[in-house]
Amino acid sequence: MKADLHVHTCFSKDGKSTPEQVIEQCIEKGIGCVAITDHNEFKAFDILKDNGKVIVIPAEEVSSAEGHIVALGIDRLIPQGMSIQETIDAIHEAGGYAFAAHPYRWWSGLGEKNTLKYPFDGVEAMNARSIPSANKRSMKLAKSIGKPITAGSDAHSPHRVGWGHVTLPDGLETWQEVVQAIMDNKATAQSASRHFGETLRYGFKSITQWIKRGFRRM
Repeated sequence: MKADLHVHTCFSKDGKSTPEQVIEQCIEKGIGCVAITDHNEFKAFDILKDNGKVIVIPAEEVSSAEGHIVALGIDRLIPQGMSIQETIDAIHEAGGYAFAAHPYRWWSGLGEKNTLKYPFDGVEAMNARSIPSANKRSMKLAKSIGKPITAGSDAHSPHRVGWGHVTLPDGLETWQEVVQAIMDNKATAQSASRHFGETLRYGFKSITQWIKRGFRRM
């Protein structure tokens, strides 16, 4: 089974995909499971959880005070703006697992020091919107820690769904079984990476949005 563990919908402020479009893309590309990781939102899961075609993991990309954290398997919205430790604790209280998202992304990643310092349940080893060197370093960091890994497209538009994913054993039927397989270290990661020209455009856009937000993380 292929699982894209980092996808955004229009419930993210910068997302363009409707929840239904995400499912359509998953079916088209052979993605059997998807984690909807909207920025500080948890609305899409209720819309998609009973779609009957693709397994959907209840998830969120949480903006902690020092960087983004992917929460998998949660049962409620995790507030943004808390410290790293407070965010991890809140994810655990919600029954979920905390993964350090794209740790080497310069404006929204946690960085290597924080990823090593705090008790994350795992690391996002590959992200299709990260540059090749960042993905290489993330994978190396994940292997050095020895904890479970995730990977995802970080898709904000429909056509990018599936550009990054993990491969898991076949036969998984529920999101709980998928998350357990991830936590049992049964996931292998594959992903595209962002090319140089796209990185420049993304960097300019991100800095502009950051300034407009008053230097607050999304």
